Amino acid sequence: MRVALLMNPAARAGSHADAARDAAERLRAHGMQTAIVSGGSASESTSLLRAAIALAPDAVVVAGGDGTVHLAIQELAGTGIPLGIIPAGTGNDVAAMVGLRELDVAAAADTIIAGRTRRIDLARVTRQDGSTTFFGSVLASGFDSKVNDRANAMRWPRGHSRYNLAILAEFLTLAGIAYEVNLEFADGSRERVAGELVMATVGNGRTYGGGIPICPDADPADGLLDVVLVRPAGRLRLLRLLPRVYAGTHAAVPEVSMHRVRSVRLAAAGVTAYADGDPIGALPLTVDVAPGALTVFTAGG
Repeated sequence: MRVALLMNPAARAGSHADAARDAAERLRAHGMQTAIVSGGSASESTSLLRAAIALAPDAVVVAGGDGTVHLAIQELAGTGIPLGIIPAGTGNDVAAMVGLRELDVAAAADTIIAGRTRRIDLARVTRQDGSTTFFGSVLASGFDSKVNDRANAMRWPRGHSRYNLAILAEFLTLAGIAYEVNLEFADGSRERVAGELVMATVGNGRTYGGGIPICPDADPADGLLDVVLVRPAGRLRLLRLLPRVYAGTHAAVPEVSMHRVRSVRLAAAGVTAYADGDPIGALPLTVDVAPGALTVFTAGG
């Protein structure tokens, strides 16, 4: 079995690089020919990965977080080449979708060695200029994308605490944003939602921000996307909503509405959307589902 292992392009030393090397050694010990691929930037890593895929590897493995997984998804969507994940990033939400324990390099490598795979959906984003990109976990816009802006600019702390602090900081300037949301359901029916929202989130997976279950019922293999819309309320009331979000029980809150759709168009002025933890484009954007577009090694059944 021939494996191309993509390492986080920012990792030249430290835990990310160690995770890649440790995973490669474990795969090789089980007879897998494993070549590490890593450029000096995301674009260079993408070019190197594309060249590796042209040689028809039996699998592609990513050692990194959601951003590095996101690079690989763009090249693997629709190819049938299975993706393995060695979770070594801040969030690791895509890894969580396929049952991998955070930062457990040995267990993640053993999942690939075991060879169990499944097909999952991807979400496809179409920008105003017609360009497209895929994401695996969640697209955030509004309050939660501003949280991403702030969290990405922070150098400390790492992990979940970074997002917690960013959330609390953004509450200081929280305000509603004028949105237009166009939903298309599985039966072809449509609904338009217009007015002020605090945030509009689209989930292929359940979690973002390192495990926050914003789309608690999302199933990455059901051929649909979950949309969560939050209307404005008093700052104190929304602050009290946070524990419900962390528990995944916010669907019952009056300001929250959830929809399961085939596609959705989000429009709002001055809002940049994030997906898989990275900026993906300014609204308006259209998001639709690509059923079964990605094959992944999974620790689940």
